[in-house]
Amino acid sequence: MVDVEQRLKELGVTLHTPDRPLANYVHAVRTGNLIFLAGHGPRKPEGGMVIGKVGREIDLEQGKEAARLVAINLLSSLKAEIGDLNKVKRIVKVLGMVNADPSFTNHPEVINGCSDLLVAIFGDRGRHARSAVGMGSLPRNIPVEIEMIVEVEG
Repeated sequence: MVDVEQRLKELGVTLHTPDRPLANYVHAVRTGNLIFLAGHGPRKPEGGMVIGKVGREIDLEQGKEAARLVAINLLSSLKAEIGDLNKVKRIVKVLGMVNADPSFTNHPEVINGCSDLLVAIFGDRGRHARSAVGMGSLPRNIPVEIEMIVEVEG
């Protein structure tokens, strides 16, 4: 089994303390052995968010990198909730929403930025069911918002 903390170091991924939610919600809710993570955006390590519509101000590769940042933000919230990412049994489901120009249709390729990182970190435990959909807009013009459901040890 992969040591997740070691794998993060090998990949050069640094988690952070999650910001407080901007409204009346929480980042994570646990019910039984499932953790439901709220939609997260692409917070940059230096602060602030990536902004722009994919297919207009943001190209495919920039959108994919934004989705990778979202994965890091999701994992930061998950770690804050469960304490140790080695408790993850399985990434169950990812819902990726892409703020896309109407002519842009490569939503799955954008969300691969998140999915590929999860598999790189967790191996087979990171393989998940997924939806990748285009949106007319997202909050504050972020290019990507992603939700995640995770099964953890009891």
